[in-house]
Amino acid sequence: MSAFFGSVWWLIVTLGLLITFHEYGHFVIARRCGVKVLKFSVGFGPALWSRLDRHGTQFVVAAIPLGGYVKMLDTREVDGVVGPTALAGAFDRKSAGQRMAIAAAGPAFNLIFTLAAFWLMFVIGKPDYQPIIGHVGGLAAEAGLKAGERITAIDGNPVENWTGAGDRLVAAGMARQDVKISLSGTDHAAHELNLALSKLPIDLDQQAIYERIGLTPQQLALPPVIGEAVADGAAAKAGLKAGDRVISIGGQAIGDWREVSKAIQSHAPQGEALAIVVDRAGQRLAVSARPTANPEAGTGGAPRWLLGISPKPIDPQYDATLRYGPLAAVPRALSTTWSQTHQTLVMLGQMVTGQASLKNLSGIITIAEAANASARLGPAWFLNFLAVISLSLAILNLLPIPILDGGALLYYLIELAKGSPVSERVQIAGQYVGLVLLVALMGLALYNDILRHVS
Repeated sequence: MSAFFGSVWWLIVTLGLLITFHEYGHFVIARRCGVKVLKFSVGFGPALWSRLDRHGTQFVVAAIPLGGYVKMLDTREVDGVVGPTALAGAFDRKSAGQRMAIAAAGPAFNLIFTLAAFWLMFVIGKPDYQPIIGHVGGLAAEAGLKAGERITAIDGNPVENWTGAGDRLVAAGMARQDVKISLSGTDHAAHELNLALSKLPIDLDQQAIYERIGLTPQQLALPPVIGEAVADGAAAKAGLKAGDRVISIGGQAIGDWREVSKAIQSHAPQGEALAIVVDRAGQRLAVSARPTANPEAGTGGAPRWLLGISPKPIDPQYDATLRYGPLAAVPRALSTTWSQTHQTLVMLGQMVTGQASLKNLSGIITIAEAANASARLGPAWFLNFLAVISLSLAILNLLPIPILDGGALLYYLIELAKGSPVSERVQIAGQYVGLVLLVALMGLALYNDILRHVS
């Protein structure tokens, strides 16, 4: 399956599962409160499948799988004469407390799904990399971290795998907070270093923060070994071959393939010949190669200099598994859900106050790609992805924006405080405001998605 069709398929699976569970929360609590449910729809648009149950509820699977809804009986939408018995099942005839329970049920069910997904993920066991450092650059290099060291704790919190270390570092980076990293050296001696994340610029998304930190797990380190030398490229003309290990470029020592490109760009500002030293079958060979410019690949109007070489492919293997028994997985799922909730709320607060970049908002394209990537990594990783997205849906729907569940809850709280419902005029105005805010939010997220692809 291609990346495009894989992304579309796993996006449909993700939204289908989470939206159905969310709407089922509204549905089941509405039924418990005696509300007549007219329609339960997964998706929008033309119906692909429809069925009517014995309670008179129409269940629908629609063509556009980007949402869903539960339509309930409402006296304000009733046409003609309806008896008092039928109207007793109207949503707006229920108490404010019952309506609040129905509105809150969707996000609550998303939270239940999150807990269940994390629990199952821990029981299955999520494969990962050990927190052993491979390539070091950026702020990590400035702090003195070295390849081969194991990260044992961050600010006193034990680190179990590379994902755990990365999440903690990115969260601290979002807050621009310095952290203390506990390390076990290659000689097994323990020591501690300070990583100055307060130096990070504000206008960075999470991926850019991770890159600026400059840490790569040992399993993903790219050795500076040439995998292919293009036949008519500068490197091939100079005599370089696949299998050559790059020792230095322009006198700059090379320890990782990521340093190759940086060395080429810094030592070939005018396309001058570069002095390159490689190791070939245990023997050192010095050559001179003149890189060529590719104006379209550069940034800021500057060309990108190329030698016509690519790295040798690597096949990283997971060497750590995060697994718990069914009972032990329960508190771990609870703590992970709380940690993710806290991290999400902090990030939202930072974006509102300008402490974090709005580039961190992701849209449907990024979600689709992440769904496909996590599904390729196996069931545990996909469960982790579903849990995070479900939690995000719960939090998003609880925002006090009219048209979302949080907006409805706000109206009902006002009703409880003043003793009467919010006027229909205010509710209609709020719906328009909420729609504008939601469209703007989705538009910004889609813009960020497109910008990531373009850049």
